[in-house]
Parts: sequence; C-alpha cells; structure tokens
Amino acid sequence: MSQQAASEYIFKIIFVGDSSVGKTSLMLRYTEDCFSDSFITTIGVDFKIKTIDVSGVSAKLHIWDTAGQDRFKNIVSSFYRGADGVVLVFDVTNMDSFKNIGTWMKDARHYASDQCTLLLVGNKSDLVKERVVPFEAAQSFADSVGLPYLETSAKSSFNVHKAVNNLAETLVKERKESSVLTPATPVGFIDIRARQVHTGWCFGKDTCSTL
Repeated sequence: MSQQAASEYIFKIIFVGDSSVGKTSLMLRYTEDCFSDSFITTIGVDFKIKTIDVSGVSAKLHIWDTAGQDRFKNIVSSFYRGADGVVLVFDVTNMDSFKNIGTWMKDARHYASDQCTLLLVGNKSDLVKERVVPFEAAQSFADSVGLPYLETSAKSSFNVHKAVNNLAETLVKERKESSVLTPATPVGFIDIRARQVHTGWCFGKDTCSTL
C-alpha cells in the first residue's frame, strides 16, 4: 500500500486459513475488542480498519477477513494482491487446519508480492483439553519455513493484539527502510513507472520533466 505522509502509513493485512479457525473472531477482537460464541461463516471477505501508533508513526491497518471454504478460493486469491501482511491462521484443536497451512502459505507466496510479510497464528489456545496440535510441532514448522509464530485466543483476547501489533511494527520498520533505500526522483521530475504520460515529454526511461 502507498505511503500517505511521513507520519502515516497504510497497510493491507489479510487473514487466511481454513473455515472455522477463528479468523473473523480474531479480526473483531482486535478491531472492536468483542467476541461472540456464535459461528457465522464469512461469505467472500469482510473488512475492518484500525489505526495504531507504532513508535510515533500512525499505522492505518486495513484488515481483511477471508472465507476459508474452497468455493471462495478464486475470490480470496485476488485479495492477496497489494497485501503488505498475511496472517496464516489455524485452529490448535483441528489438526487438518494445521496441515493445510502449507497450502495457504503456498497461495500467499504465489499471489502476494515478494515483500509481503507472513505471520503464523495458532488460535483457540484457551481450549486446552481439546488441543491436538502441540505447541512444539507448530513452532518447529514455523522455524522450518522462517515464520514468526504466536498462539492466540480470540475468546480471552490472549496475544491477539500482540500478534497484529508485532506484524504492524515489522511492516512499519520495513516501510521506513524501503523509503531510505529507494532513490529520490530529481526535483522537477516525476516518476512515470506507475502512470501514463506523453512520451514526448520524457528525457529518460523512468523520469519526465514537469517544467
């Protein structure tokens, strides 16, 4: 997503994973600090916005909750485009949802940009007796693919804010570093790589005089 001002960044974050792992609950807990035991299937995608402060920088998070059913895969794939962060969610009480994370990760790396940051989250950590995915197994998998891993509970709010805030902090840091590394366009010229202009105005491949 584009930088709006020196003190504000906008980031697109999407939650993906199997159906019923708690993606909607995580989004609502983070953005509205609420939780409901009622299960409502997401149809396509849902969307929330939350602005937080990250080291003095305003980070406006556009958070997308996506459907996990196969019939929505074509819709969901389009929402990877332009994503700055992807949260891969599985249910620690559902082994299949954990086994399917590899597929979700493959999709994220295929459809999202190379600069997109991924985070692995094991949700429903409050359901201790129903747990079937050992913490050690999830952490080992995360380490093997180079992803940070946190366990959360949308019901109790455990680690929910920490997970998304940590991701936001990483995105702000990467955006700042990217801004420093990107060469500035000379005064009196505009970058034409992302827009259409009359080629007769151009003196080089990527810049065009505004004078």
